Amino acid sequence: MKTIDQIKFTGKKALIRVDFNVPLDENGNVTDDNRLTAAIPTIKKILTDGGAVILMSHLGRPKNGANEKDSLKHVIPALSDLLGQLVEFADDCIGEQAIEKAKALSGGEVLLLENLRFYKEEEQGDKAFAEKLAALGDIYVNDAFGTAHRAHASTAIVAGFFPDAKYFGYVMASELANAEKILNHAEKPFTAIMGGSKVSDKIQLIEKLLEKVDNLIIGGGMAYTFAKASGGDIGTSLVEMDKLDLALSLIQKAKDKGVNLLLPLDNITADDFSPNANTGVAKTGTIPDNWMGLDIGPETVKVFSEVVAESKTILWNGPMGVFEMDKFAVGTKAIADAVVKATQNGAFSLIGGGDSAAAVSKFGLTKQVSYVSTGGGALLEYMEGKELPGVKAIND
Repeated sequence: MKTIDQIKFTGKKALIRVDFNVPLDENGNVTDDNRLTAAIPTIKKILTDGGAVILMSHLGRPKNGANEKDSLKHVIPALSDLLGQLVEFADDCIGEQAIEKAKALSGGEVLLLENLRFYKEEEQGDKAFAEKLAALGDIYVNDAFGTAHRAHASTAIVAGFFPDAKYFGYVMASELANAEKILNHAEKPFTAIMGGSKVSDKIQLIEKLLEKVDNLIIGGGMAYTFAKASGGDIGTSLVEMDKLDLALSLIQKAKDKGVNLLLPLDNITADDFSPNANTGVAKTGTIPDNWMGLDIGPETVKVFSEVVAESKTILWNGPMGVFEMDKFAVGTKAIADAVVKATQNGAFSLIGGGDSAAAVSKFGLTKQVSYVSTGGGALLEYMEGKELPGVKAIND
């Protein structure tokens, strides 16, 4: 793996693709700095070598060019605090100001470019746009695992302009090493915990995991598709009616492969999708009309937690319920606690980005698991066996 440890950056300008797509409040303040924090070791290695750093990222999903809300300038105060030094800002990523500021940069200095997605050419993977970005630096570093599954100008195309000077940053290297450990070197018993709203989002990963895991736990909204497929009553719970046969086929596949497939035994139900809803507990398949399941129930928590406790490798992707509402966060919190306890007892635990990462962060448990991925979609695709354009671009 070509990492930044293989090169000294003295006198060089490193163009680094980072993932600074962080949440902001209504005043433009960063509310979760995990992605900024993750990039700091890569930046500091280059600065310590005596190199200069030019950072590029996207933020949000701007539809019609530049706008105030999605400006990366909002990230500057938090990033400067984390680095312990002032970060310069260019109000464009390819214009005159970006060129001038990049040119004036000295060793030990940091420049952040404006949001790449203010240009449609970024997501189109435009070569001319990538060439303009490439002109700003001497060495290209990709440290944005969260966008590695996209063939965008800054993640895949730009690397072609640095045939002998392209490397993975520490975030990318760690993500790939930890994903590899789960995929190909998992100590048994290996338990995968799948949650989230739709089974269709995770179908390829589930099929891949059925070849590798000992236990497959399914919770969250997707569990109600399995309950419905098995002939149960699910009230107004989330369901994918066109995936009922798929759910049954996955149950059969698990049986055929000797995988212990665990589905919820009971559910916390609500008469409304609201933090103020009336709640109840219902056995799986017996949810009353006009009620919906929004979390796993106490019996399920106990069974799932026991299986997690006995595991040596744990992959967790997707919450057990609507954890954003405290009333329906109990199941997700219990599973998070079980994963932490197993980790303390020697298990390797990988939290698969997205909502799972948000959940462990909400519960203050990020540092008590083995690894929290910064890329939900990218990790899923990598684990499904797909080649990630951002990874391929460095390896080629």
